[in-house]
Amino acid sequence: MSNSKWVISTVLLCALGAGSACTSRGGDQTTKTADAVDKAVDETKEAGEKAADDTKNVAEEIGDKTKEVAGKTADKTKEIAGEIAGKSKDVVSATGEKITDGWITTKVSGKFVDETLLKGSKINVDSKDHVVTLKGTVGSNAAKTRAVEIAHGTEGVVRVNDQLVVNAR
Repeated sequence: MSNSKWVISTVLLCALGAGSACTSRGGDQTTKTADAVDKAVDETKEAGEKAADDTKNVAEEIGDKTKEVAGKTADKTKEIAGEIAGKSKDVVSATGEKITDGWITTKVSGKFVDETLLKGSKINVDSKDHVVTLKGTVGSNAAKTRAVEIAHGTEGVVRVNDQLVVNAR
């Protein structure tokens, strides 16, 4: 109980006691009143403690549920991220073929064969994680530019690492 409530209760008891003392049955009445006030104070204190305990229990339950939901959300997010990562590796071409690094290397190399600017060039094509690396020699800057354009234009390629050297003949 707070100090102010205690002071008020004490003042009331004293006033009741003083008033009751003026009567013939004052002593008995004062005792009954004091007992009633003590009982009311005890009941109020118990009710307050029970409310505090109930509030604490509800708060703990809510905290536990929140942790559980957060954990499940984190697990599901990891699962979805893993699925997306796995699917991004399994990209499919417009013709329905699975686009792998080998598939990209074959496609880029095949396109170089029919390109007139690249006749006589010696280009090594390598792919890793959908990144194409071009190494070797070409006859001109135009041939170098065209080789990079072809590689960039190939389905599934995310980046081209140009290491070609122009070899003037």
